[in-house]
Amino acid sequence: MALVLYMRKGWFEIPTVISNYKPTRRVSVIIAARNEEAGIARTIEAILHQKFPSELLELIVIDDHSTDCTSEVVLSYADRGVQLIQLNESNKLNSYKKLAIAKAIDLCSGDIIVTTDADCRMDEYWLNTVISYFETQDLYMLSSPVIYSEEKSFFERLQTLEFLYLIGLGAAGIGNKNPTTCNGANLAYRKDIFYELGGFSGIDELASGDDELFLHKVAARYPHKIGFCKSTDAIVFTDAKPTLRSFISQRKRWASKSTKYKNKAIVLLGITIWLFNFCMLASLLAGLFYHYSYLFTFLVVLVVKIIVEYLFIQPLTQFSNREELMRYLPILSSLHIIYLVYIGILGNIGKYDWKGRQVK
Repeated sequence: MALVLYMRKGWFEIPTVISNYKPTRRVSVIIAARNEEAGIARTIEAILHQKFPSELLELIVIDDHSTDCTSEVVLSYADRGVQLIQLNESNKLNSYKKLAIAKAIDLCSGDIIVTTDADCRMDEYWLNTVISYFETQDLYMLSSPVIYSEEKSFFERLQTLEFLYLIGLGAAGIGNKNPTTCNGANLAYRKDIFYELGGFSGIDELASGDDELFLHKVAARYPHKIGFCKSTDAIVFTDAKPTLRSFISQRKRWASKSTKYKNKAIVLLGITIWLFNFCMLASLLAGLFYHYSYLFTFLVVLVVKIIVEYLFIQPLTQFSNREELMRYLPILSSLHIIYLVYIGILGNIGKYDWKGRQVK
């Protein structure tokens, strides 16, 4: 509980960004895409319509062995300056996405790298806001908000609230000068820092982690050069998972990174959070099948948990103008106990499916 309140403090440590600065450095926006023909045109259009100096913007899409028409869609924008790189690796890899991003960085002309995903949307001042803050604060890495939108079901709205919680934790860690997590759908870093730290070398054994694990590399050397762009203009919007199966697969992929962190304090923190939720689940089961006193303990802790989580997540829903989601917090807090215990185990055993591949 104290941890959540500490993270709330971190969120408020971050200044709200208001920018009228004109960027000066060239930027390369990089998208790694695999089988994204249905939505990638919308993402490309959003980037091409940015209120950003066109002479400073480069957009590169890396097609990661798509089996659909992703490449054809990207090529249709060639006359508007969009570049396509196609991976043609014959050997089986475990980290295609990191390879795709690294290849694009080798070929790009930008001083600042911005990564996003092929299923994202941005308002027209997104890039200008992000890069302005990056430059004026003299940062080496900048994390910015990613929020789910256009939900079609109750399940997707629950995910939106939970994802706000996760984005808030990442921002709060940066606010507390202890960066722990970020999201590659809205991440910027200096190209020279990428090379200085050896790129993805040392973290390329995992399929995932082009964002968090690289953040940890930067934080290990330059923790005070990492920022969070706290502005609604900097938000990248994406979609929640439509089914429980796709949701579990995504969260298993995210959890697979947790025990691979070089900073063991972060690993210990994750284990502590898992044990807390495991004890809550054990109390619930003991109360239902052994003695009611355990059930009383569970309910008391659950109420405290909901109150503390409310104190943390309410400012986040206010920031994103999604305060109506707060009505789902008691449900989310309850389900989160089972979910965290389950994913904590599942994410560290076996393989998982990602874009039609079995990886680990």
